[in-house]
Amino acid sequence: MNEIFVRRLTGVAGIATAVAFIVQVPLYFVYSGPPPDSNVLARLLIGILALASLIVFATAFRELVKETNPAHEWVGTMAFAVGLVYSTITLVSSGLEAGAVIAADHPIDPTVAVSGTYVLYGTIGRLMLALFLAAVGSAISRTDLLPPWTGRSAFVLAAVNLVFVPSMFFGNTPEHFYAANGWGTTALVGAIFSYWMLAVGISLFRNATRRASTDAPAVQH
Repeated sequence: MNEIFVRRLTGVAGIATAVAFIVQVPLYFVYSGPPPDSNVLARLLIGILALASLIVFATAFRELVKETNPAHEWVGTMAFAVGLVYSTITLVSSGLEAGAVIAADHPIDPTVAVSGTYVLYGTIGRLMLALFLAAVGSAISRTDLLPPWTGRSAFVLAAVNLVFVPSMFFGNTPEHFYAANGWGTTALVGAIFSYWMLAVGISLFRNATRRASTDAPAVQH
């Protein structure tokens, strides 16, 4: 597969993931009480689209690592595997929330009412995302496929996610910063990841464009 095409695909998938997550997060703070079904289902749909894009990103990233340096393909494979697990877990959480909202005969706040998602979005999600970021950062640092800041920032963000892994011991109040479903554990860390993904996606796409221009044959006059 052409490396420039893979870079572009990875970059576009990263940008699409980031934009969807960036649009989704503010929808959680529009209402102070239980939000209407339309709000919950809209933000869940946007999140589902973001996760689908993340799966494409993880798959294309593995191929990009393989194209750049086959000796480190295993790191790309690890990033792909953990990214797929993280996406699957979060998709299950979204399905549980959507089902509860659809079945309820009155508005509910699924971040509180659906207890099965507390640890999925929180502790489990934070651990899986930390592993994903660590694998991506390791792949970048080993292959030089992106500027060094992208790899270093991935490790920093992985550490931030690890800090929130024990949040399952601190209750289930969304208004609290550090709780199983607290806004720090879920929304804040998710927002930081979104903007990191946006920066990485743009960097990948611009890098592919520069490489395409460099590799283009000179026009003969």
